[in-house]
Amino acid sequence: MLPLPDTLIWGALGLAVLLCLARQRLPGLMLLGVSLLLALWLERITPPALLFTLAGLVLAWRTPALSPPWRGVALALVLAWALALMLHLVPGFANLKVLDRVLAGPASVPFTLYLNLDKPLIFFALLLAFPGLLGPGGPVRWRPLVLLSLPLAALLITAWQLGALRPEAGLPHWWWLFALNNLLFTCVAEEALFRGLIQQGIAARSRVWLGVLAASLLFGAAHLAGGPLLMLFAALAGACYGLAFQLSGRLAVAILLHFLFNFAHLALFTYPLASR
Repeated sequence: MLPLPDTLIWGALGLAVLLCLARQRLPGLMLLGVSLLLALWLERITPPALLFTLAGLVLAWRTPALSPPWRGVALALVLAWALALMLHLVPGFANLKVLDRVLAGPASVPFTLYLNLDKPLIFFALLLAFPGLLGPGGPVRWRPLVLLSLPLAALLITAWQLGALRPEAGLPHWWWLFALNNLLFTCVAEEALFRGLIQQGIAARSRVWLGVLAASLLFGAAHLAGGPLLMLFAALAGACYGLAFQLSGRLAVAILLHFLFNFAHLALFTYPLASR
């Protein structure tokens, strides 16, 4: 279990994410404020880091009201702010280590998990700066959407055949921590940036396929630290998430598919990789 004070921080943050995904932006942002104040009080964020956070959120809030070309400049600054948080380049965030070199199974390599405070902030800023972030909605094309599970399953099987993974069915006792963190913080932030902003932004000015392609390639590039094979697999998985967004018109569907893929990896294979 998490220490109670830290549970309050990330509990408020997770609920804020869910409210904003449900298009209840005002109560969601109010809970975000509660989470940040708790983090400041409990020294999970320093005052300079909080000022940097608030500056980015205020800029994002004002961005839609600006006229061209200032709106584009402001959006570029918000994007730079978001990338700095995603890459953990901003000092002053004491992200909580909840798992330290644990094993998902006997054939898995050690795994460490942090509950990040900086990365989830990206979602809120992009929602303020780009009001259409959550997607246009509309009818869901269920049949092709369900078929996207096939190429994603093929990715896991290919990784197995290449020796990066091995079958290892079962869930470790900390699966719920992984699930909450992956769904509410990791997948939400990544899908908001790559599918909600980048893919939609390019598709609106060019072609849908170009938006999906560009967002997928950039998503792959974001996994540079894992090596060329992981970059390729992330780009291919990102294309599936991008198609899910296009077929549903909802960012939440891309987030859910992203999470289900990651959870299937944990439940059915060695995580994050197979030990040598």
